[in-house]
Amino acid sequence: MVERAWKLSDLKVPKPNSEMVKTLYADHIERVKKSESGDDVLEVLFENNLLVRRIKEVIELISIRHAMDTTDERYKADKNWADDFLPIFRKLELDFKEAIYNSPFRDEIEAQIGHMYFIKTEIRKKTISEEIIPLRQHEQKLINEYDNILMGSKKIVDGKSNSFIDLQELFSHDDRNIRRQAFKGFSEILSENEDRLEQVWDELIKVRNEIANILGYDSYVAVGYLERERVDYGREEIAKFREQVVDEIVPLCNRLYEAQAKRLGIDKVMAYDENFVFPDGNAKPTGDAEYMMQKVISMLREMSPETDEFISYILNHELIDYKPRPEKAFREFYTLLPYSKAPFMFEHFTGSAEDVQYLSESLGHAFASYRACRRQHIEEYFFPSSEITEINAMSMIQFVNQYADILFGEDAWKYEFGNLQYFMTFIPFGVAVDEFQHICYDNPNLTPKERTYEWHKLEQKYMPWRKYDEDDEFMRRGGYWYHKFHFFYVPLYYIEYAIATVNAMEMYRKYIERPGIAWKEYLELIDVGGSKGYHEILKQANLTPVYEDGAVKNAISYVKSFLEGYIT
Repeated sequence: MVERAWKLSDLKVPKPNSEMVKTLYADHIERVKKSESGDDVLEVLFENNLLVRRIKEVIELISIRHAMDTTDERYKADKNWADDFLPIFRKLELDFKEAIYNSPFRDEIEAQIGHMYFIKTEIRKKTISEEIIPLRQHEQKLINEYDNILMGSKKIVDGKSNSFIDLQELFSHDDRNIRRQAFKGFSEILSENEDRLEQVWDELIKVRNEIANILGYDSYVAVGYLERERVDYGREEIAKFREQVVDEIVPLCNRLYEAQAKRLGIDKVMAYDENFVFPDGNAKPTGDAEYMMQKVISMLREMSPETDEFISYILNHELIDYKPRPEKAFREFYTLLPYSKAPFMFEHFTGSAEDVQYLSESLGHAFASYRACRRQHIEEYFFPSSEITEINAMSMIQFVNQYADILFGEDAWKYEFGNLQYFMTFIPFGVAVDEFQHICYDNPNLTPKERTYEWHKLEQKYMPWRKYDEDDEFMRRGGYWYHKFHFFYVPLYYIEYAIATVNAMEMYRKYIERPGIAWKEYLELIDVGGSKGYHEILKQANLTPVYEDGAVKNAISYVKSFLEGYIT
């Protein structure tokens, strides 16, 4: 079969009429209730799934086009429409799923499509209600305000105007004075907006906890666990994982930064030095954005027949935006157009090693969904739970280390070391972000300054190496956390990155030892999509849950040994 020729720019955004969508859903629900067999129900389910994919594709296209040009008023208006429509659509989805869930033919349906559909429905029943729609809409407006505050902020460094994201790119600049200036500008943007950021965060905590109360929970933490589809583990297991990080990883990170200070010839590594690993500069791609993209293509063609097929699809349909432009949104992201079964990657190529990390992460997400949506028959199974999603991405980041010579030439070893050190030292930060969110939602009456001080205490616990300049009062009392948009965008989503980084190191160890078998296991990991639970998928891919006794120590063993080889 010849694939239809199209480009991303060809796709239209026909916003669905809310009343028409409600009518279609009402018809589908009525047909499910009147069905006389499991086959009749499945016929409606697959028809509804096609409708869901069409609607979600429109919403994703709107988000993509707004991110590509945040200054275009048409895209802003479309984004506002989507933000208001999405909670309504989620409720319609739940109503339909409940009809399937309550069908007398449920056993027949489950035999055909698997048990995860019903587990996901149970989760949505516990987290979606018509009563919370106005609160969800208000939540999104607060998120958009956070975005706008940081998007419009700029600081002069080295005679140039730098956006908030530009400043962060300068944290790995060769010139320490420029790194210090960039970090100072970064801190100033946050501190100058602290009053409103405090208010936005305070409102979000109150709105989200009100949502939790309406749904029958004491704290939004319970809702967040459900929304993340954490059905195999809970707070206790996460706490055990955090303890292993403190015991196994924090001491190693301290040693890594002590070695880095010695390598750089400085007394101590400051916050703005953490990303600058080598005295003669970090690894840098050997060309501009266009050159780098061509090298990435070469890497994926060499990596495997599967990645070769994937990158050809991406290029044929123009499903990556990587060139920097002032009107682009400041964050990198990946998404899927579910009707077209087309992954899309949104990047900022600025000529740094971080570009490769961000792109590798997006490639992992995109490659996984590209395969899963072609092997799973319903949209609900296109994506696994969030920690599996991140294992998919983080594993690809580690695999790319083995092809670093294509992108970095003689600096390939510097990229691999810098990349592995970055992710090892990221794990404590990742668990700190998670613990901070628990503290904020469990203690909603904390004042904004008290919350910020809680972050300060977590830095001392998980990142004792972190140092700020004496005159940076904002950072010294805990202001660093405000830049992490996940707090605002996706509550309780962050521990996944830490979990995934550890499991990816386990996968990378196997990739070094037995690359053919490890790649096969990786394909098994991603092909299953969301059709199975966290433990089932880990077992299929021969990986270990990170909170089991000794799991962290075992998983990081190869990377730890590699990094220790450079500690003198």
